[in-house]
Amino acid sequence: MKKFFKVLGIIILVLIIVVLVAGLIAPRKYHLEREITINAPREKVWPQVSSLVNMNKWSPFAEQDPNIKVSFEGQDGTVGSGYKWESEKVGAGEQKITKLDPPNRADSHLHFIKPFEGEAEAFIDLKEAGSVTKVTWGFKTEYAYPMNAMLLVMNMDKVMGETFDKGLANLKRTVESNQ
Repeated sequence: MKKFFKVLGIIILVLIIVVLVAGLIAPRKYHLEREITINAPREKVWPQVSSLVNMNKWSPFAEQDPNIKVSFEGQDGTVGSGYKWESEKVGAGEQKITKLDPPNRADSHLHFIKPFEGEAEAFIDLKEAGSVTKVTWGFKTEYAYPMNAMLLVMNMDKVMGETFDKGLANLKRTVESNQ
């Protein structure tokens, strides 16, 4: 029995060392952007991206859990307004609008509480091209050492990218159906 625990201890120690070394070589910063073209002018898209209440309606995260608990703070659509969520499936956190440049760009700060503590910056940028609007949704964060080692084994571009693509498709459907 002693030998079993000794081997188990060595395996755990080796795994810890591997994670610590991987954290030294893994990137700490992560950035993602996705785009879509919406057949509507910026003025029709803007209310959907500058309002946290409206964003919640097309959010791919809120749609993952029909039992998600949400609350809103402040005057919606203004700098400082906030959104909080709590869910068994998508964790818990809050989002606050940090900057608005109507009808071009909305910036927000995200504070993730569960399942992992973290901070991120997000933006939605609108560029008008004739009667259509190019929407870019971006996200950037920095992982603490040694949690950044996860970036070596998880395909964040696939996981987050698919989620952002779904959200942008929801936004497109919402805007184009309300014209």
